[in-house]
Amino acid sequence: MKIDRIHHLNIRCAPGDLPAIEKFYGEVLGLKKGPRPNFPNPGIWLYLDDHPLVHVSARCVEGFLQDKHHGSVDHIAFQTHGAAEFRTRLDRMGMAYEQQNVADAGYQIFMRDPVGTMLEFNFPNNEAPDAVASGTIAPRQTATAA
Repeated sequence: MKIDRIHHLNIRCAPGDLPAIEKFYGEVLGLKKGPRPNFPNPGIWLYLDDHPLVHVSARCVEGFLQDKHHGSVDHIAFQTHGAAEFRTRLDRMGMAYEQQNVADAGYQIFMRDPVGTMLEFNFPNNEAPDAVASGTIAPRQTATAA
């Protein structure tokens, strides 16, 4: 067996969270809702082109929010390009995010989705704004888990 890539990620939420998650991933990442098998629980599949990249399963109680880290997966990272356009979009939407610029590893933007999933967007180092110098570390890197 050889792993080629990660096929998809699955986010848990409450049924009432589905509209906010669809809107967030549509506006922030440009993903579009598409076909999903008829599973017994509500949910949506969000597509990048013709691939269902983000699966959303509504299997949590209403009010569920992952505001603290309670699992072994810390974040989900995307290889991306177009940092300036992405920052402009986030600023225009009033979205909170953190930035870091790790030499030889990339310029990164971190943010949470509507149910608290930490997302990381990796850009080439040369796409970092001047205000985020090489060696800048995001505040989340120095926070201790509770």
